[in-house]
Amino acid sequence: MAGGAPKRPRSPRQGRPAPQARTGRGAQAEADVDKAASEGIRVQKLLAGAGVASRRGAEDLIRRGLVTVDGRPAVLGERVDPARAAVEVEGRRVALDPGKHYFVLNKPAGVVTTMRDPQGRPTVLDLLGASERVLPVGRLDTATEGLLLLTNDGELAHRLTHPSFGVPRTYLAEVTGRPGRAAVRRLTEEGVPIGEGMTARADDVTIVDALPRGPQGEGRSLVEVTVHEGRKHVVRRMLAAAGLPVVRLVRTQFGPLRLERLAPGSYRRLSHAEVAALYRAVGL
Repeated sequence: MAGGAPKRPRSPRQGRPAPQARTGRGAQAEADVDKAASEGIRVQKLLAGAGVASRRGAEDLIRRGLVTVDGRPAVLGERVDPARAAVEVEGRRVALDPGKHYFVLNKPAGVVTTMRDPQGRPTVLDLLGASERVLPVGRLDTATEGLLLLTNDGELAHRLTHPSFGVPRTYLAEVTGRPGRAAVRRLTEEGVPIGEGMTARADDVTIVDALPRGPQGEGRSLVEVTVHEGRKHVVRRMLAAAGLPVVRLVRTQFGPLRLERLAPGSYRRLSHAEVAALYRAVGL
């Protein structure tokens, strides 16, 4: 070994020299393993439990250097605290903490995004019906439908909702009117006033379709709007300012999560891959 580290004296019981002391990264990895030896769960078992691979497959990933723990190469057999360790496989974060829960709900109109409602209206937690204590990530107003994430992962929830992380939200809006290029330009380039001296711009606006006329003979259209902030009623206020009042609004995507075919009022747990995608979206 470079540096000529001294050898330990022979052990009279073993009858052979002990291995040389390691330096640098190797010594640090061994020290970290020793520190967690009496606590935590073996990393290959955690990876298997998270659905990344079988136990043997996880061991192979570790041997190939594709697994890291808190930014350093994982060591086969080491124990980690799943509630605290950041474990990645090929650069992708793996959700390990069994105490963390992640659900996506398709919120119907008329349901409030609160823990409880003094007016007795149904809440998203009433629909969830799960025993795990989770909270909504951000809010959808009572009339708005669609994708709502619920979790007890506080750090992830904070980053997903904080404007500095710029997580996009996409909505499908049924509006009154026939938007043209000028309206799209106002929404995406110039910005529109939304009250209280503020203006807002959409990241993207797509005219999806022209719908049949409404009951008063008014033209209606289907418009997709993407924004990266969650100010109250921001999409409704933006569209109204552009002369396109909203008739119906559905959130179809939040960051990498898509609503897809989840029925209104239904929910499901996120897959490990979906949780990992959320972590990547906010730099965790």
